[in-house]
Amino acid sequence: MANRSPFDKPKSAGLSGVKNIIAIASGKGGVGKSTVSVNLAVALAHAGHKVGLMDADIYGPSQPGMLGSGNVQPEIENDMLKPMRNHGIDFISMGLLVGEDTPVIWRAPMAMKMIQQFINSVIWGELDYLLIDLPPGTGDVQLTLAQQASLTGAVIVTTPQQVALGIAQKGLKMFEQVKVPIVGIIENMSGFTCSHCGELTEVFKGGGGKEMSTSMDIPFLGSLPLDPEIMMSGDNGKPVLVSSQDSPAAKALLALADNFKKSIDENLANILAVEPTTIDTASDGKLAIVWPDKHEAVYTPYNLRLHCACAACVDEDTGKKILDIGAVPLDIKITTINKVGRYGLSIGFSDGHNTGIYIYEKLRSLCECATCVGEKKEDSFSI
Repeated sequence: MANRSPFDKPKSAGLSGVKNIIAIASGKGGVGKSTVSVNLAVALAHAGHKVGLMDADIYGPSQPGMLGSGNVQPEIENDMLKPMRNHGIDFISMGLLVGEDTPVIWRAPMAMKMIQQFINSVIWGELDYLLIDLPPGTGDVQLTLAQQASLTGAVIVTTPQQVALGIAQKGLKMFEQVKVPIVGIIENMSGFTCSHCGELTEVFKGGGGKEMSTSMDIPFLGSLPLDPEIMMSGDNGKPVLVSSQDSPAAKALLALADNFKKSIDENLANILAVEPTTIDTASDGKLAIVWPDKHEAVYTPYNLRLHCACAACVDEDTGKKILDIGAVPLDIKITTINKVGRYGLSIGFSDGHNTGIYIYEKLRSLCECATCVGEKKEDSFSI
């Protein structure tokens, strides 16, 4: 294993040039998440950014219609899909690969395989932002993307009604549990804009999204009205900013995109502050990591195996270690290392164990270099 890169799989060629990957999520359907995704993507492109859009709703794809792509199918180049381009953004969707009236009747493993192809087998090229329009809920698609797509963060879309807010909060907590930062909350359908006088009327109780962001200490990115122009844009295949840039809806979208960018920049800075700059294995089989502060950390496979925190090694309820330490070979080796999102590593060992995820903050504290070991000894003497 000497001088071997710890990553068995090459970095995804499809996403290698993407700076920020953001999930657009909602706890339930019918809140206008796809409409928000399309118009936010176009607003970011309008501001001069390179933007892509992945429609991850395999069973109910809607992006081709909203972007006016017609029945054109994407081209294939070197066994990779080329995304379609319309209104200044690149996009891919299951709706481009099947007929308009053709239902996708697949079991979950097939749907997950398609999601993985969208991650690994699409030529996204150099992008500032890739927005991923998720299906409703907190299921397999969300978990797969959180662990495989190196998300910069997630945006939660909700409507003002209490039932929508409650379910949106569950989606938000799901991302927190898998260590995906929350970029912010968008409140959609926040009042009705009259097409004649432009006056805003609250159809539902307003301000729920902002109240939720305040109570959970998460940025509020803005609200979008229940505007006829936004609704018609989805049917016409022309996003709001394509048809008009001076309407209230267009101005609200541009403000939303600006808040989105600011929050993304803050999230990315926080991620880069803890994400390793290099990860490799040394000739003696130890894991070698260089952290953002230039600290060169080393880890023996044996010590890493003892500190695995998966459910097979630590009781989930009590937090008590249940791993039989005596059964761990002293000469255990690292066999595989894979990044999990942007928050940790999944490490496989020669004893067959591979279910542990090592969160970066925890991994940093396990460093066995001479400096860190000396500091730990000093701390133990001072107690």
